[in-house]
Amino acid sequence: MTILVAGATGHVGRPLVEQLLASGHLVRALTRDPGKADLPPGAEAVAGNLADTASLARAFDGVTAAHLIGFDGENHSPLTHGDEIVALAREAGVRRVTVLGGDVEKGPLERAVETSGLEWTRLSPVEFMSNTLEWAESVRTEGVVREAFPGTGSALVHEADIAAVAAVALTEDGHAGREYWLTGPEVLTPPDQVRVIADVLGRKVRYVELSLEERVARWRREGYSDEDIEFFVTMRTDPPEAGRTVLPTVEKVTGRPARTFAAWVRENAAAFGG
Repeated sequence: MTILVAGATGHVGRPLVEQLLASGHLVRALTRDPGKADLPPGAEAVAGNLADTASLARAFDGVTAAHLIGFDGENHSPLTHGDEIVALAREAGVRRVTVLGGDVEKGPLERAVETSGLEWTRLSPVEFMSNTLEWAESVRTEGVVREAFPGTGSALVHEADIAAVAAVALTEDGHAGREYWLTGPEVLTPPDQVRVIADVLGRKVRYVELSLEERVARWRREGYSDEDIEFFVTMRTDPPEAGRTVLPTVEKVTGRPARTFAAWVRENAAAFGG
C-alpha cells in the first residue's frame, strides 16, 4: 500500500518516511517544496500541504493510509478545515490515518477524523526533544543555556519514537480508535537537560536562570503572540500531568524502549558544537 506522510520534512515526518521505507512500504511525501526536501531515495515527493486543500487531491490519489497533522506546519495554528481534508481522504479511498496533535485539546481535524468512519489513531506527544535546539547557538558559541522555569520537569520525547508509533499504527491492526500519549523514559528539568548536553559534549555548559519577565520578553522578540505566550507560560508553570509523567506507550506499541535525551543529543551533537 502507498502511505502518505504530511509534513514529510518535519521533525516527525522525516523519520517516519525513513522508517516506512526501511520496512518496505511505498511512501508519498507531502512537502511544500519537493526540490529542497532532500528526502531519502524511494520516497515519492509531492508538492502541497494540509492547509492548502487544492493540493491534496493529487496527494491522496491511490493512498490507503495517511499520517496527518492537526496544525499548520508554518504557524502551528490548528487546521480549521478538517471536514474538507477528511472528505478528500475518504473520496480517494484512504482507510487508515494517524493524526499528530498539536495541543492538549483536540482540534477540528482530530474531531473530523474521529467521526469519519476511518480507522484513526491520535498521537499526543509531550514536549519534543528537538525544542532544545533553540539553545544550540548559545551552547555552541558561549557554553551557556539561558532559560526560565528551572523546577519544571518534562518527560520530553524523541521525535523518532513518535514516528515509530505512527508507523506501527499505520501498518498494523489493533490501533484504531486509540489516543496515544507519548513520552520519553525520564522527566528532566531544564538544568537536568543542560547537564545531559554537557555530559554528551564532554565540556562545560552553564545554566543561567532567566526570570519570567525575561523569558516573556524573549518570546515577544521572537514574534510570538500574546496568546502563544500565555500558553507557553501555562505549560511551564502549571503543566498537565501527562507532560511530566513517564508513560510506557512507546515500548508497548513498538516493542522497544523509548529513546533517551542523551541519545537524542548524541545524534544532534553537531548542532551544539560537538
